[in-house]
Amino acid sequence: MLDPLPPLREVIKEFGLSANKALGQNYLLDLNLTGKIAALAGDLAGTTVIEIGPGPGGLTRSLLARNPSKVISIEIDSRFAPALEQIRNTYPDSFEYHCMDGLKFDYSTLPNIPLKIVANLPYNSATKFLVDWLLTEQWPPFWSGITLLLQKEVGERIVAQANSRIYGRLSILSQLRSDARILMNIPAQAFTPVPKIDSVVVQILPKQSLLPQDAIPLFEKVVAMAFNQRRKMIKSSLRQLTGNIVDCLLEAEIDPNSRPEQIHVSKYIEFVSVIQSQVKDLDLKN
Repeated sequence: MLDPLPPLREVIKEFGLSANKALGQNYLLDLNLTGKIAALAGDLAGTTVIEIGPGPGGLTRSLLARNPSKVISIEIDSRFAPALEQIRNTYPDSFEYHCMDGLKFDYSTLPNIPLKIVANLPYNSATKFLVDWLLTEQWPPFWSGITLLLQKEVGERIVAQANSRIYGRLSILSQLRSDARILMNIPAQAFTPVPKIDSVVVQILPKQSLLPQDAIPLFEKVVAMAFNQRRKMIKSSLRQLTGNIVDCLLEAEIDPNSRPEQIHVSKYIEFVSVIQSQVKDLDLKN
């Protein structure tokens, strides 16, 4: 046992913490497995760690066992407050929790930035969290590394390469801003209740920005436009940007007749640079 706290199944039973399907909750109760995930996050000694969706606290306890300066857990479901309070009483100096929507948490208020993010993200909001972290206005970002337990299909989309059927907006945004890799597969049977799909642990490390910060909103718009109509040729998907879209694509060495999933991240970067230099007063809100 990692600590004097009761086994997770007892915690769940004591506080009536049945998983909420609407919130995408699936518990990982094997503390040996949560320990492996915490280890994949690297050396946590002296580090501030943000955890989203701790639930009954299995991964939380494994993170605390690795001697971080502090673990800050953010949980939208207030039912878990009593279980998290048990952990806080055991680790009063190194653990705090907030019952709130993690998408609304203000990371700029935290000391010891950059920090690490480690989370078993809710299935129904994982992509939104990751995109927000990747598109943070300050770069280098407030995080030095992200280790996530995700649905396998989401993890595979993050690392997918051009010419893959799952290569898309999430792949491109991830590879623009970070180096990402899948570190571990976790079968669905490891969770309670058992989901319909396996999971993976993905590590995401920030890299030097390949575009100036003022070009990021345009990059995001271009990629969204392209993959909203991914079956069309890129010249058709992006035609609303400018009347000379074919010329701009050719300048970026992109075949105007190619499909969005055939275009490498580096070519999207070149195209955005061309558009930004040639087209003024772009409306990025529509």
